[in-house]
Amino acid sequence: MSTLLVKNIDVLVTMDVQRREIKDGAIYVEDNVISQVGSTAELEANPDLKPDRIINGRGTVVTPGLVNCHHHLYQTLTRTIGTGDGKILFDWLKYLYPIWAEMTPEAVYVSAKIGLAELILSGATTVADHLYLFPNGSKLDDEIRAAQEIGVRFHPTRGSMSLGESKGGLPPDRVTDTEDHIIKDSIRVIESFHDPEPCSMLRIGLAPCSPFSVTTKLMKESADLARQYPLVNLHTHLSETKDEDRFCQEMFGMRPIEYAESVGWMGNDVWFAHMVHPNTDEIDRLSKSHTGVCHCPNSNMILASGIAPVRDMLDAGVNVALGVDGSASNDAGHLLDEARQAMLLQRVGWPGFESTAERFTAREALELATLGGAKVLRRPDIGSLEPGKAADLIAFRVDDLPHAGGLADPVASLVTCTPATVWLSVINGKIVVEDGQLLTLDLGPTIERHNQISHQMLVQAGVA
Repeated sequence: MSTLLVKNIDVLVTMDVQRREIKDGAIYVEDNVISQVGSTAELEANPDLKPDRIINGRGTVVTPGLVNCHHHLYQTLTRTIGTGDGKILFDWLKYLYPIWAEMTPEAVYVSAKIGLAELILSGATTVADHLYLFPNGSKLDDEIRAAQEIGVRFHPTRGSMSLGESKGGLPPDRVTDTEDHIIKDSIRVIESFHDPEPCSMLRIGLAPCSPFSVTTKLMKESADLARQYPLVNLHTHLSETKDEDRFCQEMFGMRPIEYAESVGWMGNDVWFAHMVHPNTDEIDRLSKSHTGVCHCPNSNMILASGIAPVRDMLDAGVNVALGVDGSASNDAGHLLDEARQAMLLQRVGWPGFESTAERFTAREALELATLGGAKVLRRPDIGSLEPGKAADLIAFRVDDLPHAGGLADPVASLVTCTPATVWLSVINGKIVVEDGQLLTLDLGPTIERHNQISHQMLVQAGVA
């Protein structure tokens, strides 16, 4: 058994039921599980604790590992394309589909390494990804391999698109797949990779891309299939833009949430990305059905989708998490920055409500990124620092330049000040980042190869 003690922590943010914040805190890890949490004095007084490794956390704030609940890792390959021009979602997608059609298995693998490295350095220890197109022999396996090598807790979702332009959908037919193959491959990845056990490092979800890219039949069949297995979740984009709302009403005669209900897509095993445009009644239905929502503030702003009513959803009891969304609809993958933007957007306000700084606090934003994500993914084993939980913890330095003058409240400073990179990241009991350096990937050659692949895709698509 390996053991680790992190001590002398300026503030240890537990996110437990009491939301304890322990000054001069310490945490003791045995293998991949948290064993003890308390003050440094308390843990050092325990003669039974014999750590193999001791890390001095003076000058840091330690929190639970952050949970990213929505991403498209492959999109690191196409950053700034369309976003710099100010395109909105549907126009942006139509421009990028032909470029993404040039992806290869290596492109999926290398881009996943890049996207995961960026997320880990921003504090993420658990990442859910949504891969929904598989050109040129690409498989979900390609990004799973990347995640296993880099050492992140991973929730890949087997996405899909079956409704091409010829059938009234948005994507070109060449990036869609047959529904028989989608279901067959969904079964394959679940039975090959899904681990429902506590502290699992890999769980599969099913994720038809959106109402405008899959059929009603596939939505229903995916839900039926997922529910044949323990803890296989369901995920899709929903209520992201006004264009999507119009599409659903024209195609199905229903608003997006009503359509989701009609195909069996509500419940605690379902989470929706974005949810920018629900009305009050729909928020109530999300709450009563325990359906999860992943808020993606930067992406929503870059694509001019709107401001999601996160304050109202939380007040109604909806489980809300955070996600960076695709790196091509965000151009960044910094989860702590998403927490900051989530806080700021809710302070700007929501139409019809008075804007006020008390509308959303820094700690509420941090909770979205920890406990919020754990709840949405149905992971009671992560999201807080408590004995028996998985050993996922991160430390940010607060004795540096960006936090100077902010130590009256070092916890809030993580969100209100310039978003930092992690100084220490422990995932499943293993040190993945130390002294701010990622230990599980040689970044230089990976970035170089990633940029070569990106350029090659642009050339093949005729845009470079």
